[in-house]
Amino acid sequence: MAQTKLQRINAIVLAGGLSSRMGQDKALIAIDGVPLLQRVCWVALQCVNSVYVVTPWVDRYRPLLQDSDPPIQLVQEVPLPNETISSTTTHGPLIGFLQGLSQVQAAPNDWVLLLACDLPNLSPEILQQWLSELPSTATTTIACLPRNPAGWWEPLCGFYRVGCRASLAAYVQNGGLSFQQWLANQAVEALPLTDFEMLFNCNTPEELRQVRGHLE
Repeated sequence: MAQTKLQRINAIVLAGGLSSRMGQDKALIAIDGVPLLQRVCWVALQCVNSVYVVTPWVDRYRPLLQDSDPPIQLVQEVPLPNETISSTTTHGPLIGFLQGLSQVQAAPNDWVLLLACDLPNLSPEILQQWLSELPSTATTTIACLPRNPAGWWEPLCGFYRVGCRASLAAYVQNGGLSFQQWLANQAVEALPLTDFEMLFNCNTPEELRQVRGHLE
């Protein structure tokens, strides 16, 4: 059954980590025959109108995503002031998100879905449920996010107002790098979640074996 997409929703998928604990590029690891990055983008496209993938390695991922319909847009991470991008440069998710937001053409009150590229249990049904609740969100709210069992926000699986860009840019300009610290000073609403497997991210070979074993 076709799923209804809320109008003027974009998604940003972050694929900029070094995958040091995994020992290989997580985005390219196949889960149930589909590379993780491609898997996350496909789920996002069931819920939004367009997807932006932010990464230092555009050429690496272009073959993986080039046949998507609608097209997935690859956003090249750019150097910060006085910095040179190298094969081992990684900015972290906060700056990746900010650079992705700079490419999104939308009104300040429109929403963007932010996702990490290593969410093998991402559910389009849960994302659709969350989407249906956005129209009733207070206009002062800049983010709608789930909380993990420890009570922390899960910033890489939720929705942000495009207008959060100004606050985020000011925070980064002052040296901030922590999503949790930035969110602590923002108006955030909690999204309902009972199945926390949705938030499981794949960082190590052991976690990869766990995911694959669950699917077998």
